[in-house]
Amino acid sequence: MIERKTILYVDDELLNLKLFRLHFSKNFTVLTAETGMEGLDILKLNPNISYVISDLKMISMYGLDFIRLAKVDHPNTKFYITSGNDMNKEIIDALNQKLIVNYFRKPYSIKEIEAALEK
Repeated sequence: MIERKTILYVDDELLNLKLFRLHFSKNFTVLTAETGMEGLDILKLNPNISYVISDLKMISMYGLDFIRLAKVDHPNTKFYITSGNDMNKEIIDALNQKLIVNYFRKPYSIKEIEAALEK
């Protein structure tokens, strides 16, 4: 039996969390968080999380700030960012610094995310 990989999706919009769970729960174990702080708590309780996908712009904590904090205790976890905005210098810098593995433009493509996670 193949073990399902776990994804943590962090986004401050409830609809996005529900849609993400709906789209990806068939092939992955999906955990969700509404804030960066909640995401950090979930990571502490679930060290088996393989992938973390976070929205860039959230009210309580900026997505890249959340990832910087999370990466300290979870250096082997693969982190990704989503945004409704085009690629910008900040995202390019995060990619170049290997803070994130990839960037997904909202509305994201399910196939694009699945392909990136399979790499």
